[in-house]
Amino acid sequence: MIKLDLEGVENSSYLPRRVYIFDTTLRDGEQTPGVSFTVEEKLLIARQLDRLGVDIIEAGFPITSRGEEEAVRRIAREGLEARICALARPVRGDIDKALGCDIDYLHIFIATSDLHLRHKLMMTREEVRGCLIEGVEYAKEHGVTVEFSPEDATRTELGFLKEICKTAVEAGADKVDIPDTVGVMTPRRFYRLVREIKEAVDVPISVHCHDDFGLATANSLAAIEAGAEQVHVCVNGLGERAGNASLEEVVVNLIAHYGVELRIDPKRIAETSELVERLSGIQLPPNTPIVGENAFTHESGIHVHGILGHPKTYEALTPEFVGKHRRIIVGKHTGRHAVRATLEEMGLRPSEEQLNIIVEEVKRLGDMGKRVTEADLYAIAANVMDRRVEDRVKVKQLVVVTGNTITPTASATLLVDGDEVVTSSMGNGPIDAAVNAIRSAVEGFADIKLERFYVRAITGGTDAIADVTVTLRRGDRVITAGGVSGDIVMASVEAILKGMNRLLDEVERHGEDGGGEDPQ
Repeated sequence: MIKLDLEGVENSSYLPRRVYIFDTTLRDGEQTPGVSFTVEEKLLIARQLDRLGVDIIEAGFPITSRGEEEAVRRIAREGLEARICALARPVRGDIDKALGCDIDYLHIFIATSDLHLRHKLMMTREEVRGCLIEGVEYAKEHGVTVEFSPEDATRTELGFLKEICKTAVEAGADKVDIPDTVGVMTPRRFYRLVREIKEAVDVPISVHCHDDFGLATANSLAAIEAGAEQVHVCVNGLGERAGNASLEEVVVNLIAHYGVELRIDPKRIAETSELVERLSGIQLPPNTPIVGENAFTHESGIHVHGILGHPKTYEALTPEFVGKHRRIIVGKHTGRHAVRATLEEMGLRPSEEQLNIIVEEVKRLGDMGKRVTEADLYAIAANVMDRRVEDRVKVKQLVVVTGNTITPTASATLLVDGDEVVTSSMGNGPIDAAVNAIRSAVEGFADIKLERFYVRAITGGTDAIADVTVTLRRGDRVITAGGVSGDIVMASVEAILKGMNRLLDEVERHGEDGGGEDPQ
């Protein structure tokens, strides 16, 4: 449990002891524009969500396609601890398709706002009520748990919303979900709405918040303060338009601020986020809370000085709590403490005079708009300290073949510690093939993981100069490196090779001097 040392924080008297996490990454999350998971990818994500500890996995909307139906069925048959849910409208065709997937939890929805009734469903309130009763009763006849969502609830007239929720419960619904379908709520208004529904029905309340106004997490927390026992979330805040409430934000806030009981293992949050980021193709902004690249990264000299003294000075929670690592980077805002700590991690111990020169060079490059990577810092420091730094691996020749009918293949001639090595490999693309060829040639490169790959065009046009920055990991050590070239493949190879060489060199140096003192 993390302790935030907050004064005067009082939890609502309606706060539930236990909150259930209903993850809809595979359903609403997949409705993110441009996102489409294969069946196998859905299985990978479902298994990871189960390891993370979510209570319910909404695996999909089976009526939409054969692939969706297959994915829900296969996930339901995985034997996961999480309950597997499918989405359906209150019509027999949808419900039968979902029941055929062997699920034991059904999420039934129908729109209830006059706006949706008039312009989407072309139905009256009475027709909606009748459809709802028939659908819920039919589902309950098959022995499944039913959660009912009145779509666009937050723009539904309150009297009718209460009435339709009561109708669903009388028909057999086990839970009522209040969706803020277009994210129009504010926390105070949503708190009051949830209280109204809690007093109208005698079943657990769930909430489903969208982030159109940037309030999905805040609204979800307000709903829980009002007594909602379950919250719908998506990993990385995926979802239609601006997305859904972020699993990471909601879960960490529930632990940090409310201390409610959850089944979640927070140390698996980062790995879950990374898996969904990779499979969805939706890259997170670096400043994304909890899981972004910069969430536990520090550059400012004042901040780094504080962090090195005591992490709580500028970190409300430890990065390890969510499965991440702290990073200290160098730039024009960086002070001596950060530069010294970073160099000591690399096995370099400059004198005070040398350190002053290194810091001044870092600031000069920063003022020029250059991002100083760890590989750059290493080279600067080695030069100032007059240490002979020789890359152990160099590219003598590289040939990459790619095309629309062949698998990208790279052939490389490398100099490894002065010896010539010829290697080749295939990959998903020309860059992947080139990196695989280099990795296969050198013992010690195989366990180096490429965590981030960022490319920027310095100039416009098809002949643009490519500026590539990569983040590499080997065990607990993380390093960034960059490369610039008119050829994006060569820029990528240069960046990755620089990083790999620095990691190998540091391992060699740590082996010589025992690894040095821990700067933390």
